[in-house]
Amino acid sequence: MDNGIARGEPFWVAGFMSGTSVDAVDGAMILTDGEALLEFGPTSERKYTTGERATIMEAVAAARAWRFEGEEPREAFAAAEAVLRIAHLDALSMMSGGPQPQLVGVHGQTVLHRRPANGRQGATRQIFDIDGFMAAAGLPVWHDFRSADVAAGGEGAPLAPVYHRALLKLAGIDEGVVLNLGGVANPTIVKAGGELVAFDCGPANGPIDEWVEGHDAGTHDAEGALAATGRVNEAILTEVMDHPFFDEVPPKSLDRFDFSANLVRGLSLEDGAATLVEIAALGVSRGIALSGARPDKVVACGGGRHNPSLMAALNRVCPCPVVPAEAMGWRGDSIEAEAFAFLAARAARGLPISFPSTTGVPEPMTGGRLKSP
Repeated sequence: MDNGIARGEPFWVAGFMSGTSVDAVDGAMILTDGEALLEFGPTSERKYTTGERATIMEAVAAARAWRFEGEEPREAFAAAEAVLRIAHLDALSMMSGGPQPQLVGVHGQTVLHRRPANGRQGATRQIFDIDGFMAAAGLPVWHDFRSADVAAGGEGAPLAPVYHRALLKLAGIDEGVVLNLGGVANPTIVKAGGELVAFDCGPANGPIDEWVEGHDAGTHDAEGALAATGRVNEAILTEVMDHPFFDEVPPKSLDRFDFSANLVRGLSLEDGAATLVEIAALGVSRGIALSGARPDKVVACGGGRHNPSLMAALNRVCPCPVVPAEAMGWRGDSIEAEAFAFLAARAARGLPISFPSTTGVPEPMTGGRLKSP
């Protein structure tokens, strides 16, 4: 990439994330050279309408039926990509009036993920109308961040750890744990000297949201109220936590639906929510123990930190306090968008975005593809 950022000069970069909860596109701008965080710019959140969300969820359902076999469900993907293009452009325009980004990082929408297993290469699919977005934005865009990692034998996830390390460094913390509570839970453990260990450790919001939505009770457990009034089903909890994934040595990753709401089928709405919260919390606790880390606190980001029942469960079962990102002065709702801005800056300089200890690739490697006007 023949510009200043490729030479290590700091640029304003915009990043965008649409998570598996499919509630909104989050946008954020940062000033970075791909190594240090120098300044934070504006953020945006562009909520999906009910119809837009339904179109994206239809693409997810089509992808689950496809399962990487035969031709892609192109019609369903194209309809969702049109929604994603419009929403991302809106999120970009919502940040106008501040710094002008010179580069964009876009994650796209994950519709299917399959980890490598039994000698079979993994596969991952993020959909996005990169051509339409780039043409309308008039900016160079890094996208498709996971495919190169998977092609090299990696898990393709998680990718935010290198950004989590930069956040901790900015806070003057050499060793720490950052926990992302999205559809799936994944901790980033930063060890002395900056060594990264990261992996998906179990389900988080995904099954809870699915459970609530399946009962026509909203799109998520608002304020954790349902779980707070429910009782954990100990038999189901024990059975789920016996799943070999929880004790598997990382690196490891999950698709959003590898652990689904079916885990608690037959329970009441409240008891199912309470049981899914406990499963998520115990998965995190087991994951931190598996890493060998002994942090003095865990910093939680992602939508799950807004669920008081989940945060209470985490603080009950984890070996140290679990605090929200805001306790660090971080912009908790924007961290993933910031991360993909940061990854775009790193990719533009050819710096690694995934590592043997985060995704299992043979050696540190960069990733993503560039689309320029």
